[in-house]
Amino acid sequence: MRDRASRRRRLSRSAEFERVYRQGKSKANRFLVLYAFPREEDNPPSSSSEEEGPRLGLSVSRKVGGAVDRNRVKRVLREAFWQEASRLPTGSDYVVVARPDARDLAEREGTEGMRTALAELVDGLGGSPA
Repeated sequence: MRDRASRRRRLSRSAEFERVYRQGKSKANRFLVLYAFPREEDNPPSSSSEEEGPRLGLSVSRKVGGAVDRNRVKRVLREAFWQEASRLPTGSDYVVVARPDARDLAEREGTEGMRTALAELVDGLGGSPA
């Protein structure tokens, strides 16, 4: 798990998040909002040696709960995303925004429930953000 969620596979800059929010496609359900945007040839990942796999950004606000709840949701979301990553097109950026109900889902159903919610959104995007 450590290598697939390494720093080079994450969105970390505000500009990266903004690009995905403004120019990407989105799909939402009760628990999550998934934004997807293909990386362009002229805007490659920061590292030249980086593989072209999907990159993930998470947004979990205080509306979801306290620090313990938010960290649990992020941990479960991260694991669920990487379990679904094989179905995602390479070379794309994804931002997952957790809604307040995501906390209940993470507590009740854990990674499996979150994975199901993510899979529903990926299918809704047609498997491709382009």
